[in-house]
Amino acid sequence: MSLTGIIRNLFTARQHDLERHLNEGEALQRAVLQHLVKTAKDTEYGRNHAFASVNGYDDFASNVPLNSYEEMKGYIDRMRHGEKDVLWPGRVKWYAKSSGTTNDKSKFIPVSKEGLQKIHYAGGYDSVALYLRNNPKSKIFDGSSLILGGSHAPNYNLKDSLVGDLSAILIENINPLVNLVRVPKKKTALLSDFEVKRERIAREAMTKNVTNISGVPSWMLSVLTCMMEITGKTHLEEVWPNIEVFFHGGVAFTPYREQYKRLITSPNMHYMETYNASEGFFGIQDDPQDKSMMLMLDYDVFYEFIPMEGGDPVPLWAVEKGKNYAMVISTSCGLWRYEIGDTIQFTSTNPYKFIISGRTKHFINAFGEELIVDNAEQGLAYACEQTGAEVLEYTAAPVFMDEKAKCRHQWLIEFSRKPSDLKQFASLLDKRLQEINSDYEAKRYKDITLQHLEIIEARPNLFNDWLKMRGKLGGQHKVPRLSNSRETIEQLMKLNG
Repeated sequence: MSLTGIIRNLFTARQHDLERHLNEGEALQRAVLQHLVKTAKDTEYGRNHAFASVNGYDDFASNVPLNSYEEMKGYIDRMRHGEKDVLWPGRVKWYAKSSGTTNDKSKFIPVSKEGLQKIHYAGGYDSVALYLRNNPKSKIFDGSSLILGGSHAPNYNLKDSLVGDLSAILIENINPLVNLVRVPKKKTALLSDFEVKRERIAREAMTKNVTNISGVPSWMLSVLTCMMEITGKTHLEEVWPNIEVFFHGGVAFTPYREQYKRLITSPNMHYMETYNASEGFFGIQDDPQDKSMMLMLDYDVFYEFIPMEGGDPVPLWAVEKGKNYAMVISTSCGLWRYEIGDTIQFTSTNPYKFIISGRTKHFINAFGEELIVDNAEQGLAYACEQTGAEVLEYTAAPVFMDEKAKCRHQWLIEFSRKPSDLKQFASLLDKRLQEINSDYEAKRYKDITLQHLEIIEARPNLFNDWLKMRGKLGGQHKVPRLSNSRETIEQLMKLNG
């Protein structure tokens, strides 16, 4: 029997337990809320918002306001300076640094011991449990895991307190047994210079029997491409013949799918999407044939959802399929009714399954078109499918009025495989956006409000150069896809020459 055959038995109980997600969603979430409020009732925040008197969701929603990062920043900064019992019991030592969509350059998300174990590591464990359930012939534990991570640094020079990428905090605190099968070595994984780290990871990993990889698709592709250059191989399975799964998250996989298919031609390769962020681990793709993810309901995360068309937040048991919601979370890391900035749409409510539709601040609605990231991903996928092109990175923003009083969307796209006709690609993208977004279609009617979109081709490595210039190369940093502001696209255009 293989090692995987033995280890898979450790996941059996959890696989059965996860079946409660099918019809006990409300009960699971009510229990999570009760646990969080009871645990934090004696913290400063809990006393200020009468957690001791909370008896159910309605009381909680009445006592606690919705919070953005700006509202919680003062509490978090005091915690970073060593104060205890502020948002969560005890002293929180770890802080995940994230660029996010706030007014600050960075935001710092507290990561408590409970949150580390009952949210972040729980998500990783369940990802493997569900993968093994779906793949009874897997030999995932018969080889090594390539896990990408960022870097961390001391937090205000407080003893044992760290601030940095969530992935670095996870690697720093991971069970020592996992390090026996993980590559690269810890010292390499935590390097801050991504360009140096990329080659070192490639050289360390290329001699191992890697069966599974985990990380953000864009940065993982950069590491794998580097390894292909070093080894002179064409396909990944030539280096790792037993590679079988990529656990990916952080950014949408659609722009990278064809590149991975070209790099990994093995019919035994699987892809499993996860929804893990600095603020928590929220979803796992439990069915390989369904791109939507199962919302994880029994972690230390209580969810609420704000309808994007307007209205008050609702708990999980009041959501409707097909609606666009902004997600709100309360967690054992001390985030209370915190607006995470992501938008989702439920595809099912039994069990609760969803897709990420975009960001609350990453959309274009300059002319009433309500273009969201999910629309953009679908449109680009269609244009690529029709032309054989491949998109590596992109961003888009409105042109409010040019010298001819014309308004349009401007897309800056870096291709890994260019279309033979860029105008045709633009037309296909525009056509598909009209098909999937009725507001966009209405604004495009006869070019009256919104003219045909414009595509500008980005030079190779433009987006990486922009991230590097801002000190955000590698880790979990992402390029803003859509924006009502032209700030990002103008910065990139200056670099584009």
